[in-house]
Amino acid sequence: MPGMWWVVGVVVAVVLVTTYLTWTAARVDRLHSRVASAARALDAHLLRRAAAAAVLAEERYAVELYAASRIALDAEGDEREAAENDLTRQLRITPLDPDDQAAGAVIGASRRLGLARQVHTDLVRDALSARRRPLVRLMRMSRKHERPRYFDIDDPTLDTRTGLSVS
Repeated sequence: MPGMWWVVGVVVAVVLVTTYLTWTAARVDRLHSRVASAARALDAHLLRRAAAAAVLAEERYAVELYAASRIALDAEGDEREAAENDLTRQLRITPLDPDDQAAGAVIGASRRLGLARQVHTDLVRDALSARRRPLVRLMRMSRKHERPRYFDIDDPTLDTRTGLSVS
C-alpha cells in the first residue's frame, strides 16, 4: 500500500500540470481573440471618424480636410497609420464648435476612437506579455495566432474650442 501513494501523487501532479497548461493555452487564445475584436472595433471607429470628418469638410468646403478624410477612408495596411495621423492633424487645425451637428459628430467620434485605441493598446500589450512567457514560448502556445501589432496614431481627442488635442 505505501507504493500506492506515489501513484496517487504522480497522478495528482500530472492533473495539476495539465490543468495549468490548458488554462494558460486558453488564456493565450482568449487574449488573441480579444485583440482581434478590439482591432475590428478600432477600425470601425476610424472609419466613423473619417466619414464624419468628410461630412464636416463638405459642409465647410474644406478641401484639405476632405482630402485627408478621403485618404483615411481609402487607406489600407501600413499606410493607414500615416493617413489617420494626417487626418488628426487636419482636425486639430480646424475650429470645432460642439453646437454644430457635424462638428459634434467629429468630436464624439474622436473621443470614442481614443477609447477604442486605448483598449486595443492595452490588449495588445497583454497579449505580447503572455507570448513572452517562457512556458508559452516553450510549448509554442501562440503559434496559431499572428503576432499582434500596436496601432500607433496621435491622440485623436480634440478640444471643442480650438480643435487642438487635449492632453
